[in-house]
Amino acid sequence: MITTPARILVVDDEESILQFVSYNLRKEGYDVTVAPDGDQALQLAADTPFDLVVLDIMLPGTDGYEVCRRLRETGDTPVLFLSARDTELDKVIGLELGGDDYLAKPFGVRELVARVKALLRRSGSRPDEGTRGDAPIEAAGIMLDEAAHVARYAKTEIDLTPREFELLACLMRHAGRVLSREHLLKEAWGWQYVVETKTVDTHIKRLRDKLAASGADPAAVETVRGYGYRLAE
Repeated sequence: MITTPARILVVDDEESILQFVSYNLRKEGYDVTVAPDGDQALQLAADTPFDLVVLDIMLPGTDGYEVCRRLRETGDTPVLFLSARDTELDKVIGLELGGDDYLAKPFGVRELVARVKALLRRSGSRPDEGTRGDAPIEAAGIMLDEAAHVARYAKTEIDLTPREFELLACLMRHAGRVLSREHLLKEAWGWQYVVETKTVDTHIKRLRDKLAASGADPAAVETVRGYGYRLAE
């Protein structure tokens, strides 16, 4: 049976974010349409059935909250909110208006893709067909399942923050290779990595502590002086 990829509408008024999200979702095999504001998004949604809407909250004119409210008047397409404001109140408002998930900026590629896949599966509107199959990664005795967003050592789940998870995923995808701090910033922090490279060092230290707590060897994350980090194969 021939299947078509899930259709996703991405709405954001910042061109850099619009390009970052749409490019990476297309890489995963999705059929992506973009809109720079809420009014255009509502028009597109009225003309085309989408399987998911990735929606920024702070939009000129009709904001993301209002777009979501009006979408809910006519259907139940899953909505993933994007916001630079990561407060409990913002999340509560978004979810009460009918949003299905909330992703705070800045975010990494894998976190974005994992949320999108989870929403498509959960909604049952259609499977995440047409996307790349992501088998769990194994390296240094660690198993990491990006689709389920879980990492384990032996049978122990490693308690990671989203950023620590992104860092570990990046290191595991490139196990045995030395990765610069800039590379890690770009891949784990995503489109908006306006932080100092020493931020990577702080997160690596926390990641090692979490690995040790789970029974894994923290020395598996090796420091390569003057360049960056490497995960031992």
